[in-house]
Amino acid sequence: MEIRELTCIQCPMGCQLTVTVDGENVTVEGNTCPRGAVYGKKEVTAPTRTVTSTVVVEGGELARASVKTASDIPKEKIFAVMEEIRAAKVKAPVAIGEVIVENAAGTGVDVIATKNVGKASR
Repeated sequence: MEIRELTCIQCPMGCQLTVTVDGENVTVEGNTCPRGAVYGKKEVTAPTRTVTSTVVVEGGELARASVKTASDIPKEKIFAVMEEIRAAKVKAPVAIGEVIVENAAGTGVDVIATKNVGKASR
């Protein structure tokens, strides 16, 4: 049996969770809402994260555009996704929601722009 202490990050309450893993059974205590129970179970069985970063914009009014994964990805894929983001370069203009990296690191999740970047004026 494994017991883990976590702080829930699903709402501003920051509940202190106690997650007990006993074989296939996972119990969560200390949550004040159902989201805490879902978070605690997921965090010990299959943790995921949303990745945010920036990419180089060629010919843009800004040198970089902010990006994020369209949804959360398995935690163990973060570094592989970041490698693909670092290698990415886009040409201006860039629009919010534009796909920058498709199927990042084989996760099935795209990396999308979160900032508009227009073309540089000359």
